[in-house]
Amino acid sequence: MNASALEWPARFLAHLSTERRLSAHTDSNYKRDLDRFIAYCTQHGVDDWARVDSQHVRLFAAAEFRRGASARTIQRRLSALRSFFHFLIREAVLKANPAIDVQAPKAKKRLPQTLDADQMARLLSFRTDATLDVRDKAIMELFYSSGLRLSELVGLDIGHADLADRTVRVTGKGGKARVVPMGSHAVKALSAWLKERTKIAATGELALFVGRNGTRLGQRAIQQRIAQWAKRQGLGVHMHPHMFRHSFATHLLESSQDLRGVQELLGHANISTTQVYTHLDFQHLAKIYDRSHPRARKRADEA
Repeated sequence: MNASALEWPARFLAHLSTERRLSAHTDSNYKRDLDRFIAYCTQHGVDDWARVDSQHVRLFAAAEFRRGASARTIQRRLSALRSFFHFLIREAVLKANPAIDVQAPKAKKRLPQTLDADQMARLLSFRTDATLDVRDKAIMELFYSSGLRLSELVGLDIGHADLADRTVRVTGKGGKARVVPMGSHAVKALSAWLKERTKIAATGELALFVGRNGTRLGQRAIQQRIAQWAKRQGLGVHMHPHMFRHSFATHLLESSQDLRGVQELLGHANISTTQVYTHLDFQHLAKIYDRSHPRARKRADEA
């Protein structure tokens, strides 16, 4: 690259810092990705940005793949190039974006970490000798019973849970509301918590789950309590709230084979998001929740 061409990456990075106010970490990644492409262009005799075409970008991506770069890394580098070339178009240096139609190899989807049914039962089988223990059991039973996101559970108010109807109304991403069922274990644990809640809840506090100070329990506190219980119960894994959601979806799919039904329960806008929980092509009709989910089934002696 000639000296004039090399001025533009620096201007672009300054644009990221001052106008778009991206983090220092993101700026560093952009610089590293642009440096890789500049080195490639220099090696192949491309000395000006106007000479770069889609074939150069495509061959660069292929070369990075041969070097051992992951699909995720290549995707990031192509994204950086698209942003950079878009900047050059804005500055009237280029008329078209040569990276716009270049696709990176698809990254392998990481399967979410889950607990099996036995591990989940072990986690949830603890005595509730204190008020906060009762609360924690209700939180974890509700997580597993209904597949809630952490933010959804934190946002619950008392009126959102209907114990008689065994449902809970949650507000998901984008403010989209949905009603999901609760299993018998969750209803029992939540009923016990509501009795204990009156001991510590601040006057006028509407939050379903509150902390020692009587106000709405925060996300960080829930994360810490769950990790502590997993350690106490000897699970040997780092437990976080989303693992309940992953386990809920996996166990429900194993039982019901109803991908569409699980999609609705999870509040996924796109079914492709739900498909991460299985490699099978589920085509069966919906089954009743109480027959599908491990924590919703009543024992024979309870019937």
